[in-house]
Amino acid sequence: MTHPSIIAIDGPAASGKSTLGFKLAETLGYLFFDTGLMYRAVTWLALQRNVNLKDEAAVTDLAHGVPIEVTPPSLEDGRACDVVVDGHDITWEIRRPEVDANVSAVSAYPGVRQALSEQQRRIGMRGRVVMVGRDIGTVVLPEADLKVYLDASSDERARRRHEENLSRGQQSDFDEILAKVIERDRIDTTRAVAPLKPAPDALILDSDKLSAEQVYQQVIALCRK
Repeated sequence: MTHPSIIAIDGPAASGKSTLGFKLAETLGYLFFDTGLMYRAVTWLALQRNVNLKDEAAVTDLAHGVPIEVTPPSLEDGRACDVVVDGHDITWEIRRPEVDANVSAVSAYPGVRQALSEQQRRIGMRGRVVMVGRDIGTVVLPEADLKVYLDASSDERARRRHEENLSRGQQSDFDEILAKVIERDRIDTTRAVAPLKPAPDALILDSDKLSAEQVYQQVIALCRK
């Protein structure tokens, strides 16, 4: 049986892309690659090097100049993959709150998107990969063997993130999260370069109406055809 070698999963924030992508990759023995990690890596590097995040040219130069490698996990500490820059493992560093607060702005810069799309494509074209993001099927890997666009309403996505925060013992304000989800959608869908949208040949799934397991079963069935 031949499975699709390159699987692209796109969709808005908190739609369940990572949950689906990780489970698919685990089942198929593929690399799970959430491309948002690369934008986090550039944001973290800019903060570390005191690059002004409002200076688009400087941040873009950084994205072009620093190779980022994403590989299968080397440690069993909850990570889905390793993120390595200049030989340094920054997998957990890029999850810091200051990165969370700035990554949306960095990811909207056209030059950054171009630079990182090239790096993502370099990794994706090796095959045996499940790549998750917002422009994989449309820009990064339009030749992907299988493309999925996973959608959900802003209210449902905010609810999931709110409950996730509470389950971790964190303080959480639903209205604040909803406002952030809506703003992130606005940034993602209106940017000049690689706006969030389904690829013409993508399978579109609404996860408001499907459980994570139902979504997974639909997609893994396609992989096994």
